[in-house]
Amino acid sequence: MIANLFGRFKNMERWERTLYIVFIAQIVNVVGFSTIFPFLPLYVSSLDSIFGISNEMMSGLVFAMQGLSMMITAPIWGALADRYGRKLMIARATFGGAITVLLMAFVQTGEGLVLLRLIQGAVTGTVSAANALIASVVPRERMGYAMGLMQMALWAGVAVGPLIGGILADAWGYEVSFLLTALLLTLAGFLVWFLVEENFVPETNKEGESRPVWDDWKDILSTQGVKPAYLIRFLMGMSQMILVPLAPLFVLSLLPIDAPINFWTGLIIGIGGGSSVLTAVYLGKLGDQIGHRPVLLVSVLAAAIFYFIHIWVAEVWHLLVLQILVGAAMGGIIPSLTALLATFTKPGEEGSVYGFDQAIISASRFVAPLLAAGFAAVYSIRATLGLTGALFVAIFVLAYYYLPDLKPKALANKLAAAD
Repeated sequence: MIANLFGRFKNMERWERTLYIVFIAQIVNVVGFSTIFPFLPLYVSSLDSIFGISNEMMSGLVFAMQGLSMMITAPIWGALADRYGRKLMIARATFGGAITVLLMAFVQTGEGLVLLRLIQGAVTGTVSAANALIASVVPRERMGYAMGLMQMALWAGVAVGPLIGGILADAWGYEVSFLLTALLLTLAGFLVWFLVEENFVPETNKEGESRPVWDDWKDILSTQGVKPAYLIRFLMGMSQMILVPLAPLFVLSLLPIDAPINFWTGLIIGIGGGSSVLTAVYLGKLGDQIGHRPVLLVSVLAAAIFYFIHIWVAEVWHLLVLQILVGAAMGGIIPSLTALLATFTKPGEEGSVYGFDQAIISASRFVAPLLAAGFAAVYSIRATLGLTGALFVAIFVLAYYYLPDLKPKALANKLAAAD
């Protein structure tokens, strides 16, 4: 059986082999990161503060600083990927992440954790690096399927990681989760480095010279549909991150006093990822057939409705059901946006395209925790859930009026004209 599987794998086209290897590596990466990510607010509360910063503010800084440094460095890494190879950037992100996360297991103060998160944001970015590699090798007509598969890997990791992290934290403390994450990231890095074949040839101008970075950035940002897609990405990042620092507190408010908070937090966050796994590939393939814009519109509208219903949650099982529904909608949103970015732009620009994409998501991760903390302090956590629903309404309006309606047939004509 193993021999048959190996034979089938060997007979695949190169882009298929690359896709499936990176898919597995992505699962391992995300399981690692999501083992610790949801519990950082609780980990912060177990650390001392040199300057007497409150747990709420320290939690906001832990999330925001990682987003700030990644926002600055992601476009640079993306440009380097277009010049030196995307495989190299995955290795940089995974091994760099492994080292910084390992150090987090031994940190003594909240300020030290903030510093390590700042460094982590500067050296990581596994999702954008993987997306750039996949977009550079997969045929455009299979992009929805490929990005759906990558999103499936992302949400599968998110579904499993928090559950593992919650169990480990309740049994042995948060430090064990950091050690496991470092090990998983190292494993993912070796998997890509030794198994992925990348025949990389950098793009050059007519004189055979590498194009200046700013020329690539100018071309990308002037392409029709890219700016509204990036703005939607920012709002999407806001909507996803705005609740992360507050999720453990909201779950805690719905549970009995003696309930295992880490387990329930992991389950609530992970269950949405599980439902996204079930929809991501199907909706990505559907986008290849009918267009990614209509899939995006329906999915965004559904997410808006489900988040507004969150305001009236009274029991923890209500939250569980709604997270399943939100996760199913997310399975159609992220692959559609990722595939649209590949559709709008030219081959050879993948590193810069997804470097910008990562920078925009990181900017939202910098703003969202601070906005969430302030909004929840003035109003309430439930009001913040309503704010998330309003963000999805804004995304729907932007997508409906400003994203080009590029149907699959129109895409084929566009590619034929480019040739």
